[in-house]
Parts: sequence; C-alpha cells; structure tokens
Amino acid sequence: MEPLADLLKRDLDYVTAGLRDELATMAGSRLLITGGAGFLGYYMVRGVLHWNDRAPASDRIHVTVFDNYVRGIPAWLEALRGRDDLTLTRFDVRQPLPDPMPEFEYIVHAAGIASPIYYRLHPLETMDANIDGLRNLLEYARARVEKKRDFRGFIFYSSSEIYGDPAPEEIPTREDYRGNVSCTGPRACYDESKRYGETLCVVFARHYGVPVKMVRPFNNYGPGLKISDRRVIPDFARDVMNGRDIVMLSDGKPKRTFCYVADAVVGYYKALVRGGMGEAYNVGVDRPEISMNELAEKVVATARDLFGYAGRVVMQAPKESDYLIDNPNRRCPDLTKSRTQLGYDPTILVDEGLRRSLVWYHYHREAEDA
Repeated sequence: MEPLADLLKRDLDYVTAGLRDELATMAGSRLLITGGAGFLGYYMVRGVLHWNDRAPASDRIHVTVFDNYVRGIPAWLEALRGRDDLTLTRFDVRQPLPDPMPEFEYIVHAAGIASPIYYRLHPLETMDANIDGLRNLLEYARARVEKKRDFRGFIFYSSSEIYGDPAPEEIPTREDYRGNVSCTGPRACYDESKRYGETLCVVFARHYGVPVKMVRPFNNYGPGLKISDRRVIPDFARDVMNGRDIVMLSDGKPKRTFCYVADAVVGYYKALVRGGMGEAYNVGVDRPEISMNELAEKVVATARDLFGYAGRVVMQAPKESDYLIDNPNRRCPDLTKSRTQLGYDPTILVDEGLRRSLVWYHYHREAEDA
C-alpha cells in the first residue's frame, strides 16, 4: 500500500501543476480562506504552501485562515503553524469582521456546514455562515474596490444542491438551469441560503464591481474529509475501517458523479483567478454517473484489494424519518462552461479516487471518531 506521504505529495504536485499559471498570477498576494481548517481547506491551504516551497521568497502567497475551530485545530494545520507564509486566526464568520481587518487581494469563502446530517441539526448556523458571513466579506471587498485598493478575486462556495432535483432532460446540469428546490423541506436551510448567497454575489458584482464568482461543488471527496462527516463515502469508509458490512440507508438507486478533492481544488483556484465577475461555475466530474449501490460495491472491491476486507453491502432503513426527503435522484454537472472559460479538465476518476481515499482513511482511522 502506498505510504501516506507519497500519496499527499502526489496530490499536491498534481494541484500545483494544474495551477501553474493561476498561482503565478497570485504571486506575492495575500489570500484569506474562511473555513480553512475544514475538508476543502486541507488541499486549498496545503496546495498554496506546497507551491510556496518552490517559489522565490518574493513570490510566495501569504495564506490567512479564518476558522472557529469548533472541533479544535486539526493536526495537519497545527503542524504548519510557525510558517511565515501562514496566519491562523480563530474567528467565527457569523460575527462582524475584525477591526482592523487585514488587507487581502483574494478571498475564498468556504466556511459553513456542508454535511446534510449536520446542517439539518444546525439550520440557523448554516444559514448565518452562508448569508451574514458572506455579506460581511462582500462589504469588505466592496470597500477595497471603492477605495481603489488592490483586490483581485473572491469565490463563494455555493453548491450543486441549488439545482434541487432536476428533471431527466436537465442532466447533465448547466449553470443556467434555475433549479427545482423546496424552500420548506429539511434541506432548505442549506439549499436556499446558498441560492440567496449567489444572489448577494451577483448584486455586489453588478452594482459595485466586486470580482466575485460562485463555485458549485458536485460531491467532492478525498483526503481531509473526516470519516465522521456523515456523507456517503466517509460513511462507507467508516464501516470498512471497522470491519463491518457497508450499510446502505436507501434503495441505492440515486445517481451521482464524484469529484476527487485534488481535481476540485484545481477548479476552485481557476475560478478565483480566471472566472468572470458574477459568474457561477460547476466544479466536479461528468463521468461516470453511478448509483449509490454501484458506489458501495466499488468501495467493497477496492477495500478488499487494499486491506483484504471481507464485508458486503446490506440495506437498512434510516433511523430519521426525513433522511431522504428532497434527496435528488440524479446529480451530474455539465462542465462545458468550466472547461471553456476556466480551462478546467478533471482527470482523477472515481476508481482511482476511492483507492486514494481509502488509503488516507486507513492512515487516519485512529485519529478519527470511529
């Protein structure tokens, strides 16, 4: 089995190679990543620092992380403390911004709750991060633009969930599809706050010239996604690492595409640097679109090959009565816009991505909630 250090280096090399031009454009700038201690921060932060390690001192990008560290500072981020190109700040984005606020040329707003289990438990916190936190950051960017300070880019992490449950003829789904979303269902706190967040971004772009773009992730997974997150791949990995059968809490028929995090991070930085003002971009992979049952069987086969796993897939009714309400039947992005405008071309498909993910979970199982 591949050593963890080799896997991480390979992923980070992949990220920096895919962002050679974008990171060169950002050289010497100051970047704020909110929610940088979370899943996507794992490679968003490390990818830039990996590039810095090979760049002249004058070109290094200074990264600041704002996070409330509600579950503590993760070990991977703590290990980076002390670098002169990284500042870690305990801050809850739902609160007014610090005064004085540091100067930044780029902002990535990734703070918030993305796991369906947890955003249903914490709906107001979810909405506040996506609306109040975003509004405060947009006002900061607006002030820099109006004062003619150097401000170059802002991305808001929206979600493919804003599309709701598209009709079959809208699969693959383009960015101009308006969505089929419930505003009162158990997922509405997440879906609708992301939709309203995009409206805020468009208003600030059109009326105030803020160079903000929206990215819509499609089922990102991989290193950094905690095994206790309660999304589907960590749930399956959790069963594998505990030597249990994989439990399927549905009929296994809904279909998704799954985007490995290294490919996703390349897409996000491309949107930050190259994206059009006020534009939205799908970030994911468009193949293969597979059912949850097919995904579970792939996890079983991969774990059997890696670890000699002896489990199987079993069906079980969910304990929560609303677990599957408003759960989309299909989710697959049309990447035409991202490919043509951003030069985004993901290459790590689900078989290889699952293998890397399970290796990562194997090395981290003692550090996670099992």
